[in-house]
Amino acid sequence: MIPAPDVIEEALRAASRHPKCAAAIVLVEELSQAEVRYALNTTTTNGVRRDRTVTVIAITAENSVGTARQSGTPDPADLVKAALADAEGSPPAEDAMALLTPSDLAATHTGPIGIPFDTPPASVDLSALDTVLAGLAPAFTRARNRPHPVNLAGFAEYGITTVYLGTSTGLRLAHAQPTGAVQLSALTATAASAPASSAPASAPASAWIGTPDVHADFAPLEDEIWRRLEWAAKTSPLPAGRYDVVMPPSAVTDMMACLHFFGLSGRDAEDGRSVFSAPSPGTTRLGELLSTTPFTLYSDPYEPGVECLPFNAVGSSSSDVSVFDDGLPLGRTDWIHDGHLAALQYHRAGAAHSNLKPSPYIDNLILRADPAPAPASPAPTSTSTSTSTDDLVAEVEHGLLLTCLWYIREVDPTTFLMTGLTRDGVYVIEDGKVVGATNNFRFNESPLDLLARASRVGTPVRSLAREWGEYLNRTVMPPLRIPDFNMSSVSQAS
Repeated sequence: MIPAPDVIEEALRAASRHPKCAAAIVLVEELSQAEVRYALNTTTTNGVRRDRTVTVIAITAENSVGTARQSGTPDPADLVKAALADAEGSPPAEDAMALLTPSDLAATHTGPIGIPFDTPPASVDLSALDTVLAGLAPAFTRARNRPHPVNLAGFAEYGITTVYLGTSTGLRLAHAQPTGAVQLSALTATAASAPASSAPASAPASAWIGTPDVHADFAPLEDEIWRRLEWAAKTSPLPAGRYDVVMPPSAVTDMMACLHFFGLSGRDAEDGRSVFSAPSPGTTRLGELLSTTPFTLYSDPYEPGVECLPFNAVGSSSSDVSVFDDGLPLGRTDWIHDGHLAALQYHRAGAAHSNLKPSPYIDNLILRADPAPAPASPAPTSTSTSTSTDDLVAEVEHGLLLTCLWYIREVDPTTFLMTGLTRDGVYVIEDGKVVGATNNFRFNESPLDLLARASRVGTPVRSLAREWGEYLNRTVMPPLRIPDFNMSSVSQAS
């Protein structure tokens, strides 16, 4: 294929020759990914794929915006024509701002942003999954040979997306983003499916665990699956109600991801449609205390271990991100700082309207309850020992270990109440030990209320959300202990 930088230059030349095009932005995303899927104790599919997506954004003299996007090897001039056709008849964009120039970036950002523009796209092959594949084969054998046979299933994937951005004002930026995930689910075989020679089967049990690190040792994942299935050998039903709950980092990540995706819109807050709307019309709760625990929830493209795209590169505008900001350097943004609401998401036009600094979406999320390190500085040395999920469990007299959340949806944006289901493992805690499993529940909780009520906070670790990990892969979260977690009803889902 034509190199991505050449596609961008050709599209920008075509845009410059078109009389109706006042400015243009071109994005090319190159994905190279290896993946393997497995079920019933065997791999089912594996392979490597490469995708390219080209997006042309055309802006008219009246600031009407049109977008054309196509996969594969489209003709750049045809995409420019399609983008201008999309702009015809559209009103001037509310988020219109002057496109950024190299001089704008040089005035606000020292040093290079991303990688050199002429860097070839990264390439991935199945060797990226060698560690996972080496661990799966013996795990499948052990699953089949257990007293109560177990079916293992899941997937592993590792890819690198190389993003190239060019504008008619001279910006040329690129970035290579690795993304990985390993998910492992286990389901005990039912009496009907178990071999006749096996021990009598108990009630089916399921468990899940995941990690974003495809290069990590596979053995701890497998060990944790067996541990959770052993916990589930004893089951006892429980009614709906409020419980003292321990949430591991994966479950915390799912709830905080909801906040990151759906709760931090500055425009929604000013319009009175958000939990962060203040009583006075057009105002927000910026600066208000949300939690007496000094939580800091932040995003930083340079956070070690979860680095992400360091500049704005979007193909369409929304209430909080803008194509006019493409190329805008991104830095650390504290959404919550020491328990106070510190920032909401704004593009440049929205921020200018509200007399604030721009704070667009950033593709990672970190939650800590101690002062987080400044950008590009080492983490502070702590004299305290690490506090894990198991440590929090050991402190609970009566409660639940809530390992996995699913189907989380917003109920009320003005309180940010979410509802969802538990899945693949709700475990009973008695006197600091997990003593068995119980039924699934539907829950009703707000991520903000969880932060406000948290009675214990563990050590943040790299985490993968069960539901939202596909969309927010780069996260660092602690386990939390939450009193009075609202299990609103018993769920029959399994």
